[in-house]
Amino acid sequence: MSKDRNLTEGDIRKQLASLTWPMLLGMMGIVIFNLVDTYFVGMLGVHELAAMSFTFPVVMLLNSVSLGIGIGTSSLISRNIIKAHRDEVRRMGSHALLLGFIVVTLVVILGMLTIRPVFSAMGAEGVILDYVEAYMSVWYLGVPFVLFPMIGNNIIRATGDTFTPGMIMLSSGVINAILDPLFIFGYASFPAMGIRGAAVATVISRGVSFGIIAYVLTRKVRLVSRTLGRLQEMLQTWKNILHIAGPATLTMLIVPVSVGVITKILAGFGKEAVAAFGVATRVEMFALMLIMALGSVLVIYVGQNLSKHKYQRIISALKLSARFSMLWGAAVFVLLLIFGDAVASLFTSDMAVIEITHSYFSIVAASYGFQGLVAVSTSSFNGLNRPYPSAAFSILRMLVLFLPLAWIGAGMFGIAGVFWAALIANTVTGVFSMLYLLRTVRGMERNTAPAHQ
Repeated sequence: MSKDRNLTEGDIRKQLASLTWPMLLGMMGIVIFNLVDTYFVGMLGVHELAAMSFTFPVVMLLNSVSLGIGIGTSSLISRNIIKAHRDEVRRMGSHALLLGFIVVTLVVILGMLTIRPVFSAMGAEGVILDYVEAYMSVWYLGVPFVLFPMIGNNIIRATGDTFTPGMIMLSSGVINAILDPLFIFGYASFPAMGIRGAAVATVISRGVSFGIIAYVLTRKVRLVSRTLGRLQEMLQTWKNILHIAGPATLTMLIVPVSVGVITKILAGFGKEAVAAFGVATRVEMFALMLIMALGSVLVIYVGQNLSKHKYQRIISALKLSARFSMLWGAAVFVLLLIFGDAVASLFTSDMAVIEITHSYFSIVAASYGFQGLVAVSTSSFNGLNRPYPSAAFSILRMLVLFLPLAWIGAGMFGIAGVFWAALIANTVTGVFSMLYLLRTVRGMERNTAPAHQ
């Protein structure tokens, strides 16, 4: 196991930094995907931009399923990578990929059969619904190229290597950025396909990342096995992965489902409100991607230290991460207050959309530091092999606080009421999730101490 990185010894600050910056590149790739798609589709018109906004919750939902399995895999392997036999780790990786194949088959079939009913229920209609169908009928075909790289990247990341997954994700985003204008507008003799072209570019770029991750897993790091082993062993691996993946997926599914409901609420204020919400949430992904990168590496950092009962190292890492999240959130808030209009104008020239987007930034961005605390906490709970608090705090944030307050706020204060609901939900959940996480780790330390005395 000499090639695997041991995170249970050494300088905590340096380790977190060295793990996070490559993941930041990967997050940048994801953000490039969303921002570039939004930018070029926005050039087609407000109807197309609104259609793209309607697809966002469903795309998030399916990405959440992929990421949930990936997190479960990463958590399992990170807790075994420095103590289990290499062949056992390889079989874990193979079992995870097979589980992903089963999920992909179900998702593609169900998704293709329910495009119009699902988006009609969300409020899309007329030409906007036609644009949604044109996009999603292609996008669903690329689901295998989303799920398998997600699982594969998490397998590699669990070894302490965040650079390789980060570069693969970044490369995919860059390829998509190059292909988008070619397929959307028909440059360089390519066919002009409009919003459907954005989906084609996505499928091709994801397909490239699929090929790269397959090569890395089978030829370079050799973290998948040609044999699956005994059925009982495979089922046990699936059980261990789903113990994390189930609640983790539920945690992430709550977000896109809730965003879908929020989109439905905003649709009552017109297509400009929906388009603005789509722009704002994509910029938000960019603003928070450093914190999300930090949260993603905490799964493997916490997992490895848990395997060696290094609880004080976990607590120190969490405190460092919390302070950084609050400072970063404050800085982003100030920047968006100053440059919010300019940022929104990058995606649309519609003044109503720009005004609503800036209103979102001036309210919701004040809670970005607390939203970062939620990301840090939920990831760390998964690393501790305790996924249920993650799901509970996600339910608190989105279902208990955000949705009811947004519904009430929309009726009483209009669009601004929805944005204030987001701020309250982020702040309350961020504070309580971090306090409960630190309390949990200290409790685990007390319960473990007698066995090591």
